Amino acid sequence: MSLPTLRQLHYLKLLAEHGSFGKAAEAAHVTQPTLSAGVQELEKILGGPVVDRARSGVILTPIGDAALAKAVTILNDAEELVQSARNAGQPLTGRFRLGVIPTVAPFLLPKALPLLRSRFPKLRLFLREDLTHRLIALLKAGQLDAALIALPYDMSGLAHAHVSNDELLAALPGNHPLAGERDAPPSALERDDLILLEDGHCLRDHALAACGLKPPKSGDDETFAATSLPTLVQMVGSGLGVTFLPAMAVAAGLTETADVAVLPLRADHPSREIVVAWRSGSSRASEGRLLAETLQGA
Repeated sequence: MSLPTLRQLHYLKLLAEHGSFGKAAEAAHVTQPTLSAGVQELEKILGGPVVDRARSGVILTPIGDAALAKAVTILNDAEELVQSARNAGQPLTGRFRLGVIPTVAPFLLPKALPLLRSRFPKLRLFLREDLTHRLIALLKAGQLDAALIALPYDMSGLAHAHVSNDELLAALPGNHPLAGERDAPPSALERDDLILLEDGHCLRDHALAACGLKPPKSGDDETFAATSLPTLVQMVGSGLGVTFLPAMAVAAGLTETADVAVLPLRADHPSREIVVAWRSGSSRASEGRLLAETLQGA
């Protein structure tokens, strides 16, 4: 049985990205007839057409879509193999694709990046900021080498290394009755208008779980939600409600521009764990651990 070559799979990937044989051939640094012949050979091996040639450009067929999904994983694994071999004995050199969640990236990376640059001058770090579920999907598909995320989260198929524990704090309007207290009981916050990040942000679930609270009711004008931590802080400072913030964000100055009081929570272990995660069995596992160790010092 004949098998597709990496070159043929690369041609398919470029066709999907560029939408035409001419542009795909240019990106592959080959002639258009060469790329076309490679695609035709791939179609013979797969037993059906992978692309339809339309006036608007190239459109992948169902066979092409299925082949592309596998091709991306195979190409990423092949690239990882080459990088691993080239960097053997030289950890964190060359390209490393790191995903970071939005409630960590702006607060940890400004301190971490200079440290990484100093310790690993040959490292070419590519960063992608996104929500946890999307980063994990990219990680499992081989499109990221590691991800900086927060636990608890479903880590099936993944391994991880500890970076830090990030305490969760209460944030109240400056004129709130509890603003002058030493700490804030979660039950008191539940009686206020509780503002959280919108669904999809793991910090929302971490805060509610840590304090044993239920999500706010989702009805007309019953609750607010924010798309980012800076927006959340401004909403609290404007007196719209109370919320939870990670200590690393507060330490980075997130609340300095708003009339917000920040208090410890009167709860057991109200924190999230920041970790570096990678695919189980990945050849970048040792680099993931080394990255986590380095970030511990940031």
